[in-house]
Amino acid sequence: MNRRTILAGALMAGLMATGLSGIAYGHGGSEETAYGKPGDPKKPARIVQIVMREADGRMLFQPDRLTIRKGEQVRFLLRNNGAVDHEFVVATLEDNLKHMEEMAKNPDMEHDDPNAKRLKPKGTGEIVWQFTKAGTFDFSCLIPGHREAGMFGTIVVE
Repeated sequence: MNRRTILAGALMAGLMATGLSGIAYGHGGSEETAYGKPGDPKKPARIVQIVMREADGRMLFQPDRLTIRKGEQVRFLLRNNGAVDHEFVVATLEDNLKHMEEMAKNPDMEHDDPNAKRLKPKGTGEIVWQFTKAGTFDFSCLIPGHREAGMFGTIVVE
């Protein structure tokens, strides 16, 4: 192996160790993913309000199931009514489960990507997303323990 190959491998290992591997799951860019692409905030969008909260020992999204038309652009208006930080991450179920494992190793990793937003208690945020492909997709809070406590939902794109 030459020096350049060794340095490239070390750089990639460092990115994976620091949690920047989220790029591999479609976070942080404007490219199209298996579950769509970042929307254009200047274009019309369907508004969907999502509330994050805790109740009776569970962590919840309300609503936790959405049906969206293929090609539709959605403006998610996010509100954390809970007492702790929560996040909203749209992806495939497989990608969110993989990223949840990375979050377990790096619990302080925060998201402010086109498909993800972390909010403090009583905080608000927004994600504009265009669902370009039909299928069943996931939204989750990937802060360690939150998805396991019930904080996930399903998006069906028809």
